[in-house]
Amino acid sequence: MPPKPRRPRRKNRTTAYIAVAIVLLSAAAVGIYLVSAGSQKAAAKPVILYVNQGNGVVNGSNFGNMASYAVSRGFNTVFFQVYRQGALLFSPALLASFVNESHSEGLKIFFALYITDRSQGLPSSIYSLGEDGINLDMSTLALSDQQAFLASLEGSYHGQTAVTATNMTSPLKPNLLILETYGSSFQQYIRHGIIASVGVFATTSHQDYQSQLVYALQNSDGVMVFDYAGLLKAGY
Repeated sequence: MPPKPRRPRRKNRTTAYIAVAIVLLSAAAVGIYLVSAGSQKAAAKPVILYVNQGNGVVNGSNFGNMASYAVSRGFNTVFFQVYRQGALLFSPALLASFVNESHSEGLKIFFALYITDRSQGLPSSIYSLGEDGINLDMSTLALSDQQAFLASLEGSYHGQTAVTATNMTSPLKPNLLILETYGSSFQQYIRHGIIASVGVFATTSHQDYQSQLVYALQNSDGVMVFDYAGLLKAGY
């Protein structure tokens, strides 16, 4: 019998395999791109570490430790308390050095003013030290007094303004409005248009802290963590 003719190789099958592989690789590349883009978008939001001098003093001797800690934990901004109840805690020269050190670490720094009485004036001497903004921490005051302080700051200061508020419906409109949404009972107030907050004292574990942090960051325009001393104490 004459030999059977050999069937031609199925080049179409090989071509199909190659096409599928290209599609899969392209899909993976797109996935990586989207993850990267999402991470960059999240990183652009303020991730703020509040340094409260009432809980643990940060000064010239340990400011560098705080800045390094902030960077290592993914913070890109520090609210550094420099004024408490009418008293400026540091000289302008030392504050300027804190600004330089923060910027060298890639951190933005806002000077936080803790105001508890309407008679406590704003320290205008610190307005031109290179800081990225000023935060008014004055939630114990009447709303009319808060409005007056913010108006005074906006009238004489040309940097970014921020307000930390315990009033979840605060009508104040600084550049950054941070609502102190500490704990699960305030999670309903987390929304876009404000910056949400996580209080270390209102967390039960490191996992709970991380969960609250991610939720706040994903569902608002940023997150503020209160505070540095609490994080150190909790070991987070």
